[in-house]
Amino acid sequence: MNEAATRSPSSATHSEGDALAIVEAWQARVRDAVARRKPLCIRGGGSKDFYGEAPQGDFLDTRACSGIVDYDPTELVITVRAGTLLREVESVMAQHGQMLAFEPPHFGSDVATIGGAVAAGLSGPRRPYAGAVRDLVLGVRIVDGQGADLRFGGRVMKNVAGFDVSRLLAGAMGTLGIMVEVSLKCLPQPRAEQTLVWEMTAAEALRHVNEWSVKPHPISATCHYRGRLHVRLSGAEPAVVAAARALGGTAMEEGRAFWRALRDHAMPPFDQPTELWRMSVRATAPPLDVMGEQVIEWGGALRWVVCASRPDVVELRRLAAAYGGHATLFRARERHVAVFQPLNETLMGIHRRLKATFDPAGILNRGRLYPDL
Repeated sequence: MNEAATRSPSSATHSEGDALAIVEAWQARVRDAVARRKPLCIRGGGSKDFYGEAPQGDFLDTRACSGIVDYDPTELVITVRAGTLLREVESVMAQHGQMLAFEPPHFGSDVATIGGAVAAGLSGPRRPYAGAVRDLVLGVRIVDGQGADLRFGGRVMKNVAGFDVSRLLAGAMGTLGIMVEVSLKCLPQPRAEQTLVWEMTAAEALRHVNEWSVKPHPISATCHYRGRLHVRLSGAEPAVVAAARALGGTAMEEGRAFWRALRDHAMPPFDQPTELWRMSVRATAPPLDVMGEQVIEWGGALRWVVCASRPDVVELRRLAAAYGGHATLFRARERHVAVFQPLNETLMGIHRRLKATFDPAGILNRGRLYPDL
């Protein structure tokens, strides 16, 4: 394996000795914070500071520890330090014809880190067809809330020891540990892609994408947006050509730019200075009767609702629950309600036990998921 395949191109890349020193410094900071009962705000580039409850505590910048630890494209696994810039990880992988299958959003930022992408647990348009963040995490190394340096999982897909613990870190928003390294499954980039567009209503779009989901079409993304259904096909060229012929629609020349803009919320109506709600529901749920412009992704399972004014939050969450899901206040000028839908007693009990195990003093990203955790 050549050196170019194993190191990040970042000038901030650290040697193994430097990285060890940084981890030891983090351990000392954690122990000091525990002694002083002073919370720490675990933060990479800050590209997702808007997401979750408000950050609190003294900042600990994870970008201090960066670089690709191990990457053998033939094994389809990459191990990278959490502070490495997301764009740099993707650039190195692209040189070998590979990608992060969960298509992590950058939100227009050049400072988003791989650790932040995993900690936030957010996936892009490809998620229903290639897997979520947690599905592709093979192993992690963290500093927990007591200053212990812990490893879970491994660097190869055959090693499943501690796999479930590794997956807990995806979406935990840094509340269970400071991520030092993460090992992720890679996916080959598709040989061909094409985006098709149809003029149709939301109800028609939902009916079509649900019908197509049980057929062997190489669909890798769907989006209904302002009266138009967009479908991305990805895979071997013969399969993409055959599916495009069978489905019909109009080919979209700027398909790649469209999906990138959707992933990063760099298009209307996401650019409006209003409240943005993320509703996770069953793919078969009908168009939701809510006030606000909607963007429907993931074959119908993800509904973005852009509200010009504050909605009835109780009704919004009741509606999401009725269709087997939940509603999250994804972005707002001010957080006026709990960001994440309240959990039932059983699930909250699991959260509390996990927090007590990994961070008994409650100093790591205190309150980012729920105000009292």
